Amino acid sequence: MNYREESLKKHAEWRGKIEITPRVEVDSREKLSLAYTPGVAEPCLAIQKDLEKSFELTRRWNTVAVITDGTAILGLGDIGPEAGMPVMEGKCALFKAFGGVDAVPLCLRTKDPEEIVRTIELLSGSFGGINLEDIAAPRCFGIERRLIEDLDIPVFHDDQHGTAIVVAAALLNALKLVGKKMEHVRVVINGAGAAGVAIAEFLLKMKVGDVVLCDRQGILDERDGRLPPAQREIALKTNGERRRGLLSGAMKGADAFIGVSGPDCVTKEMVRSMARDAVVFACANPTPEISREDALEAGAAVVGTGSSEKPNQINNVLVFPGLFRGALDVRAKKIDFGMMYAASQAIASCVEEEELGRGYILPYAYDMRAHEAVARAVAAAARASGVAKI
Repeated sequence: MNYREESLKKHAEWRGKIEITPRVEVDSREKLSLAYTPGVAEPCLAIQKDLEKSFELTRRWNTVAVITDGTAILGLGDIGPEAGMPVMEGKCALFKAFGGVDAVPLCLRTKDPEEIVRTIELLSGSFGGINLEDIAAPRCFGIERRLIEDLDIPVFHDDQHGTAIVVAAALLNALKLVGKKMEHVRVVINGAGAAGVAIAEFLLKMKVGDVVLCDRQGILDERDGRLPPAQREIALKTNGERRRGLLSGAMKGADAFIGVSGPDCVTKEMVRSMARDAVVFACANPTPEISREDALEAGAAVVGTGSSEKPNQINNVLVFPGLFRGALDVRAKKIDFGMMYAASQAIASCVEEEELGRGYILPYAYDMRAHEAVARAVAAAARASGVAKI
């Protein structure tokens, strides 16, 4: 099947992937008076006295805003907010299908971080959580940080942390398979945008032995005055051996490669230069950094990609539905590292010991066991850290 052509046809048929349906009947005077005026005045006054009642008396408790400015849509780049709507609608459909969460797509006609932050702050009273989506780096870092500081509901940039969580889950199982420990491995990440920086931060918190982060110019060097603040900050924490040079040099002797960059930037020779039983996650879409077939031929022990057509798809759909389900269920004020780590562990644990294999290191995206496990683990972690309100 040509998925692109068929998808265009189906979108023309669907005319949208989500819709709003009422949860109450309004087919009589009594029902109308309870759902709307005059009866609705009473819950309004109750919320006026206590804003927390908005989570009990409206659908806010189960509603998330999926917000983009259209600047980093999938692998398409800055195509604008309207053009990003099919992706946001798709995200909302996945929220509902896998987490039972009502999600609303909001595509903003601005690239100004101040306007984005202010708009979301003004809208936040209508939602139980905010999922930032496809906002280009480096603006995404500051936008998320400001919103986390200013709002008392969970704010989550999925391109950063959702990717980091699922990559970490895949790495946990891949290293288990090849008999290596997190604290003893060196991981090379190619792509120093939102996903790459977040993955590096997450792996460091998981006590990975060393992380080397590369961009188009090669290994990030904190002495490079051209680096934006987020990249300079992560450069100070990574590359413990202070290596310099290109990606090819960084990969020599590395235990794992994680690609969140672009097509065909890794060669067979580069994979051959890695350590024994190397792990390769080539996640660029639609064309990976190196094909699964070439990576295996070059000696990689475990290979993952971003493609649903290949084994070991590394897809953050395993993360966000369950993560928000768990956060909403306990009315968490934010999403902290403990909740994200719990999600990663939950995803990895859904692959039983006897099932684990070189072609199966992660549960499938449609495996409801995984989404339910993530929700339970995240809720428990939120209660343990004290960010849960209920």
